[in-house]
Amino acid sequence: MVNTVATLDVLATLADYSLMDTLNCDPEGKADGADHAPRQVFSGHYVPVNPTPIENPEYVAHGKDLFRELGFADSMAQSGDFVRMFSGDLSRVPEPLRNVGWACGYALSIYGNEFYRQCPFQTGNGYGDGRAISVLEAVINGRRWEMQLKGAGRTPYCRGADGRAVLRSSVREFLAQEHMHALGVPTSRSLSLYVSKTEQVRRPWYSEGSRSIDPDILVSEPVAISTRVAPSFIRVGQLELFGRRARKQEHPLAMEELEKIVLHLIDREYGDVIDQSLATAEKVVLLAREFRSRLTSLVANWIRVGYCQGNFNSDNCAAGGFTLDYGPFGFCDVLDPQFQPWTGGGHHFAFLNQPAAAERNFHSFCSAVRPLLIEHQEFLRQLEGIQSEFPQVMQLQMETMWAAKLGLDAFDEALFRELAQLMMQTPVDYTMFFRELSSVPDDIEPLRKSFYESKACVAEPESLDKRWAAWLTRWQSLTRPGTREELSSQMKLINPKFSLREWFVVPDYQEASAGNYALLRELQDVMTRPYAEQSEEVEKKYYRLKPPELFEVGGSSHYSCSS
Repeated sequence: MVNTVATLDVLATLADYSLMDTLNCDPEGKADGADHAPRQVFSGHYVPVNPTPIENPEYVAHGKDLFRELGFADSMAQSGDFVRMFSGDLSRVPEPLRNVGWACGYALSIYGNEFYRQCPFQTGNGYGDGRAISVLEAVINGRRWEMQLKGAGRTPYCRGADGRAVLRSSVREFLAQEHMHALGVPTSRSLSLYVSKTEQVRRPWYSEGSRSIDPDILVSEPVAISTRVAPSFIRVGQLELFGRRARKQEHPLAMEELEKIVLHLIDREYGDVIDQSLATAEKVVLLAREFRSRLTSLVANWIRVGYCQGNFNSDNCAAGGFTLDYGPFGFCDVLDPQFQPWTGGGHHFAFLNQPAAAERNFHSFCSAVRPLLIEHQEFLRQLEGIQSEFPQVMQLQMETMWAAKLGLDAFDEALFRELAQLMMQTPVDYTMFFRELSSVPDDIEPLRKSFYESKACVAEPESLDKRWAAWLTRWQSLTRPGTREELSSQMKLINPKFSLREWFVVPDYQEASAGNYALLRELQDVMTRPYAEQSEEVEKKYYRLKPPELFEVGGSSHYSCSS
């Protein structure tokens, strides 16, 4: 066991490239990783790819909590060889680190429907990690972690794009991953963030104050590379790619490659709950049951903290059951069941439609693994049963979550329905309302802090006040037994005080683009302690209603797919 990893040389000793060492390389791949033009990849689990370093990298931030968990010294984030590697330059990494990374293909299903046209070849053989390149797997203190550069340049899956990420979107993802972890929501993690001092790219974005749905200008933005970390980056869409090939018998190794990726997923993500000595068919059934449990719990957690994934396709659904791909995501301000931060997402991926979207992704998962059970009818029936029970399991997770948010021992449907109507009719700030309720107030006055009173109400204010008072009395009669202090303490562990709202992030990445990272680091510190009571200054700045002038503003209330 390594106590402190203070240098890249020490980190190198922990390297263990399980994916490249046990799965199939694309037969047409190049060993040196010089493979950056769009092309079809017909077989194999990965393509060797050499990242494209960003020019003149500068340190922006690192995941302090993750560094602590991994036993990394904070100083390493700014050391020359670490900066070089995690800004895309693998040419001088110490052995046994490898100077070539890897990218993976995957398929796409949108709301459970298989798509091929997003692939430039219309075949599904060119869709995958367009600008994400994994550069390391390491076993650290008994846990396996994969480290993946986002914005590291073109891969065979880039579909003609430049493979770069801009600082704006990199800041969003960097902050969001560590905020979600601090909220107790399973997620990929943020290791590091570096920006180029000289390299820029042009992207569509919004002019200041624009209320346009779509970006209305082109802007030059600094490029950046962030490193995200997870036990693996295997997606439902990845399993789908191999499931489709096996189903269609596209090549002689198709079924073998499907089985290998599924067993590899089990090793990486479910090794502690699935017995390795079992036959594949039995493992697949256990995998489906465990993934269903994780996925339903994950989505209930998203709704607990006010998070909307925005684009919950199968390729954005981690097969390990955690949050992945923070592009068109957002945390809601006003409670709105149809909250959707991404202009291209549609209502099917809106805030309270996420359980239904998760069910569609689970169906895609089940379709992907079905070919492995065709000759095992009993296990196939079990898989179908697990699939058909998804709505009931999801509903139970949701009811358990709502009961916890309200400090109840059991879900009360009538109480919840009236609350939901009141919250939307008033309307209220989602995060602030539940945090104020967590103080167990005697009357509605403390709750008014969460009311957007400037908005038009659909009912008379006096009538709403009476309904709020009646609801509060009913709620107090149903809460868990114990003292007010005990109940408040329990509820404040469920209902965060601070939420990573987009309008907090905008000034941070704007300042960062000018080389000032102080605001970003301040927000990082606040949002990695989301349940804590913090200073009066922090509360005044970050625990408040969204200013009226920021509603419906492009880049603050909605945005195109962030790049």
